Formats: sequence, structure tokens, C-alpha cells
Amino acid sequence: MKNEKSTPENLKWHCYRCHQELIVGPVTVTYLANRFTTDLPHCPDCGLILVSEDLALGRMAEVEQILEDK
Repeated sequence: MKNEKSTPENLKWHCYRCHQELIVGPVTVTYLANRFTTDLPHCPDCGLILVSEDLALGRMAEVEQILEDK
């Protein structure tokens, strides 16, 4: 058996509130009055967005630092 890391992209996630399967599509993220559109898993009913730990600690942390340094 391979020891592969599971990521949100290769798992089926369901919304805790609505019990709907999350879909990957465009969502708007706002930080320090800046708006970004990116594809993330989200609930089609309530809009709850799933941000993986890797994304939060990686690319999002980099963008946060760049915006705060401005």
C-alpha cells in the first residue's frame, strides 16, 4: 500500500451545515480591502469555503505578507 498524502483536491468533502458535496469553482476572497477570485472547494448551497492547511500556510501566507508589507 502506498503512503500517499490525501488533499482536498482528491477527496470528496461534504458541507457540515448543508450536507451537500463541495464543488470546486470560483470564489471571492477578501483581505485588507483587496479582493481575489480563485477556484476553491465550496458548498453550492450556503457558500462555505474549504481552505486546505497547505494553501493557508503556503500561498495564502505569502500573499498576506506581501499585502501587509505595502
